Amino acid sequence: MKAVWYEGFGPADQVLIHGEMPTPDPAPGEVLVRVHASGINPSDVKLRAGARPGATMAYPRIVPHSDGAGVIEAVGEGVDPARVGQRVWLWNACWQRALGTAAEYVALPAHQAVPLPDGTSFTEGACLGIPAMTAWYALFRDGPIAGKTVLITGGAGTVGRYACQMAALGGARVITTVSSTEKAAHSGASDWVNYREADVAETVRDMTGGDGVDRIVEVDFAANQAASLALIKPGGTIASYASASQMAPELAFYPFMFLNVTLQMLIIYQLDHATHARGEAQLSDWLAAGKLTHAVVPGGTLADTAAAHAKVEAGQKLGTVVVEV
Repeated sequence: MKAVWYEGFGPADQVLIHGEMPTPDPAPGEVLVRVHASGINPSDVKLRAGARPGATMAYPRIVPHSDGAGVIEAVGEGVDPARVGQRVWLWNACWQRALGTAAEYVALPAHQAVPLPDGTSFTEGACLGIPAMTAWYALFRDGPIAGKTVLITGGAGTVGRYACQMAALGGARVITTVSSTEKAAHSGASDWVNYREADVAETVRDMTGGDGVDRIVEVDFAANQAASLALIKPGGTIASYASASQMAPELAFYPFMFLNVTLQMLIIYQLDHATHARGEAQLSDWLAAGKLTHAVVPGGTLADTAAAHAKVEAGQKLGTVVVEV
């Protein structure tokens, strides 16, 4: 099969190799998927670059990318043969594994291949594993959010845009922060604040009649800690999936404690199977009903993977970069 891989960390155009490698066979409990689209997330490019603290090559050769979509072509022992021919979206394909979705075929545990509704394209399905599931978990880990007010920072981001949609579908009032009117439109939220032009805490306070918000889906915990503290209601939750501005921020422990705030630091890779399945079911319902839209940024074909990684690293795209396989 054709695939892209690397055998050492470094710049994409120097370490990514496009070539031929053996097609894997599905082991017991696995499915073999013919990949049609491979989603590229910031975590994928950081891993390839060796940018994670203490990063080492866990395997001599790594095929990158955790997310993707395609069709099941074969199943291993113990997997229902009726799944052959099923359209699926994939998650955690390259989490603690050597072979991800940047290849024509990938073999992975059957539960990591989730049925993809016919109305959702493969390129759209390749956006679900990390961005959409992170948004879902940040919003619904604790249960329903109907009637709540949710602040989503970075609503134009890959996670933020999904979170804006899902929070509204869950019956919450949505407020988001963005850096331009273009990004406000991209987020889809009707209530938004340009954080470059206005004081977020003051503006959101005014928008909520001084009440603040019940939940914050946070794209940069360190950068926004002061505003979060000013806005979160007593008993509220801050669900943060990144803190890029400062990886080890100083925590305002007692101010948060006296508000009885729940701080949730989340990473979708570590989600337990039962909770992940609950999220998959909710996504499936929304997808089947056509209630979610997707921001797909074309990344070319498998041979263009290095350039697609560069597009992710540039940070200017609005959506998930996807290569078609």
